[in-house]
Amino acid sequence: MILGMPPSPSRPDCLRTAALAALAEPDPTTKAQATRALWDALQAGSLAVDTSLVLAEPAGLPGRPALPRLVPPVQVPTRSPFTPDGRAALLHAICHIEFNAINLALDAVWRFPAMPDAFYRDWLRVAAEEALHFTLLHDHLRSLGHAYGDFDAHDGLWRMTAATAGDIVARMALVPRTLEARGLDATPPIQAKLRKAGDLAAVAILEVILRDEIGHVAIGNHWYGWLCRRDGLDAEALYPQLVARYAAPRLRRPFNLDARRAAGFSEAELRALQAD
Repeated sequence: MILGMPPSPSRPDCLRTAALAALAEPDPTTKAQATRALWDALQAGSLAVDTSLVLAEPAGLPGRPALPRLVPPVQVPTRSPFTPDGRAALLHAICHIEFNAINLALDAVWRFPAMPDAFYRDWLRVAAEEALHFTLLHDHLRSLGHAYGDFDAHDGLWRMTAATAGDIVARMALVPRTLEARGLDATPPIQAKLRKAGDLAAVAILEVILRDEIGHVAIGNHWYGWLCRRDGLDAEALYPQLVARYAAPRLRRPFNLDARRAAGFSEAELRALQAD
């Protein structure tokens, strides 16, 4: 059993069972610590990756705290980063994204059986890095006199994760390489505002996040392409069909084309993105 993990219903030495237990953990700090401990245990060879294990979904996923209050996106106010409370609200919104990103990566680990061993290792690495991002942001938020849960937030990232629970191809297409890829575009302008506001610590944290998120989106691109090749699907032709089927949000300019190229998007995909 990994220190800090809640009891697992079965196979506590199995990565996918332990990932489900971490996903069900409601306390954000405990969840982040447990996720990073899982990655360390996997690296140390003390967790097995049972690719064939089929787990039943418990009620109440994902585990989350009572706060923040979740509201529709239009009810989350936009605040200026040039005031102390506005900057805290902006960083809280990013912290909330990173908390949800831990959940979506853990969900990929436990939910989908019969994938290659590398799939589960990739997504646990993503979860551990998202846990680090959450911790860095939360610590900085505390230095500003606030904590995670102090501001309202929306649930768009997890809602798409839940919507694609029965379709691994759609999950890979629409969560990492669509919703998470928005962070590649949004981060540099946010950094510019925070730099102007004098919060260089936040700028540095976002630099770590941007670097890691390129890798996370690349993992999504890799497994989306792998699944399409396995199933005889045309990845580029299928993508807009999945966007329409699951009502994925429309992506907005400006696009960070260099970061998207580094994350594995093809030139044809980038041209289609800019043509919309």
